[in-house]
Amino acid sequence: MSYKALIVEDDPVLRTKIAHYFKEEAQYEVFQADNGEKMRTILAEHRIDLILLDINLPNEDGILLTRHLRATSDIAIIMVSGRKDPIDRLLGLEMGADDYVTKPVEMRELLVRARNLLWRIQLTRDALEKAEAAWAQLEKDESKFHFLDFVFDVQKRQLFKCRELGSQLVTEEVKVTKAEYELLVAFITHPNRILGRERLLNLISHRTESPSDRTIDVLIRRLRNKMEIDARNPKIFTTVHGEGYMFAPEVF
Repeated sequence: MSYKALIVEDDPVLRTKIAHYFKEEAQYEVFQADNGEKMRTILAEHRIDLILLDINLPNEDGILLTRHLRATSDIAIIMVSGRKDPIDRLLGLEMGADDYVTKPVEMRELLVRARNLLWRIQLTRDALEKAEAAWAQLEKDESKFHFLDFVFDVQKRQLFKCRELGSQLVTEEVKVTKAEYELLVAFITHPNRILGRERLLNLISHRTESPSDRTIDVLIRRLRNKMEIDARNPKIFTTVHGEGYMFAPEVF
């Protein structure tokens, strides 16, 4: 796949060097800008996949530009900076950068980081498309699922727990995050089947800088704390050691 990269750097020598390397070594289509205004013009005219963004630009701060970019798009952003202070790195990542590289830049490392980032984003997009297709089918066939004392409304993205209060049946909503909701959809559609962590990662669109098995473990723990009677002795999300997790209740 051919990607389009935009290099925003006011040093013409470094900018040309990066552009040449990405074009020759990886066949990227490369655009160049030496300030924020030119960057915005190029973004308006082309669909850019990746931005390599310098922090120190004339008249504008790269960190603020990153915040504005992230507020309006999910474009891949790697900050390239001469600032080596960990605070600057942390600030850049908090503003929405996907990665942070310090100068002097090692070209091969920069290209590898770019490839890995774009690969992770593409995997996330593919997973999201699959999940949305599955959700659309669920909503078409049946929007509500029942298990134990819970009612899961897929279409409204709501989970309810039912309990008796005197002679009345009371429902209380259990708040779930987007990632928890997606994981619950994956389990509901595969009841009583062992799902490995890697497969579960592919069924959700939860994006992290480095998604891993730990991502699934954290989400499982959060769902257990919200739904299990005793999270230390789970009856809903059971662990199958060495293989993954299984959604144990009968779903109807």
